[in-house]
Amino acid sequence: MIRYNIPIGISEFEKIRKNDYYYVDKTELIRALVKTEPAEITLFTRPRRFGKTLVMSMLASFFDIRRDSKALFEGLKISEDQKLCELWMNQWPVIFLSFKDAGGESFKDAYGLLQSIISQLYVEHAYLEKCAEIDESYKEIFTRLKRRQGNKTDVQISLRILMRMMQIYYGKQVILLIDEYDVPLAKAFANGYYDQMVFLIRNLLEQALKTNSSLKLAVLTGCMRISKESIFTGLNNFKVYAADDVRYDEEFGFTNEGVKKLLANYNLQEHFEKVKEWYDGYRFGDADIYCPWDVINYVDDLVSDPNVQPKSYWINSSGNDLVKRFIEQADITTKDEIEQLIAGNAVEKRIRSDLTYDEIDNSIDNIWSVLFTNGYL
Repeated sequence: MIRYNIPIGISEFEKIRKNDYYYVDKTELIRALVKTEPAEITLFTRPRRFGKTLVMSMLASFFDIRRDSKALFEGLKISEDQKLCELWMNQWPVIFLSFKDAGGESFKDAYGLLQSIISQLYVEHAYLEKCAEIDESYKEIFTRLKRRQGNKTDVQISLRILMRMMQIYYGKQVILLIDEYDVPLAKAFANGYYDQMVFLIRNLLEQALKTNSSLKLAVLTGCMRISKESIFTGLNNFKVYAADDVRYDEEFGFTNEGVKKLLANYNLQEHFEKVKEWYDGYRFGDADIYCPWDVINYVDDLVSDPNVQPKSYWINSSGNDLVKRFIEQADITTKDEIEQLIAGNAVEKRIRSDLTYDEIDNSIDNIWSVLFTNGYL
């Protein structure tokens, strides 16, 4: 049996597969995404550190026409469907970008970071500037955005322009993958410029997703849902799959079976009950799910020291601004309920998986939905 490397902090599918890192097969997601016609715009919301970026990287590797990924998918479930692979593997132009770094303490800072992300994306597709079939007006916008000289209108139409240019170049529609789509809005909400950022992101996404003949399908990921009315207006084929949805309930995070296989790979089977006690704390749809960040880090520690005790690896893996905001505003009753949970007791609450940022401050009871959707419960 191969003793695979432990992929701590590695979210690039190609790197994991080429360098013998352990990989939990999530390729069945591909089959579900491509079977719907017309193709949907799909949003997956899950807590942070549950493998969203790795899933998106896997999708990019599978679809991107500029790659040859057959070897990367050998032995994985999707490779068993030869007909699907012939139709979809490396057959489509792909735009893959992440908004995880598009946040700042001010709108000016966040806008500058978003400009940088768009610029890097355009640099990646600089070959389009040499295509004779593409109109010069498109190329002028392309050059401005690549050099970070575009105005706000240029930024708002940037994805649509790039998709149209790619469609002309390849003669095919484009697959759009956007990871951490809600980070700019979360940062904006925490720092007081939410309305400005909503306006910008709404126009950017509407241009890319709404009545766009260059779009084949789109997948977005994030921690929280943003209201369809404020961001995704008029999208009739828009589907949201939150943590409580039974569809795709095993596609993010580890299942019991997955954890057992992982432990067996490192001869750590005797630690299963301890791993289950500490990290089997999530319920997505009908599935009991482990936080993969916790499990992988604990396995890494166990390989070095079989007697090491579990830790809460996840808790400090990113900012907790929204939770801190609620705790500061909590009344005595809510604080007492939080203390009950910390003590190991149960508190029964109604959870809203469709809670949006613009509704968060309406009630202190929304703290429970925020804790759930962000992975604290």
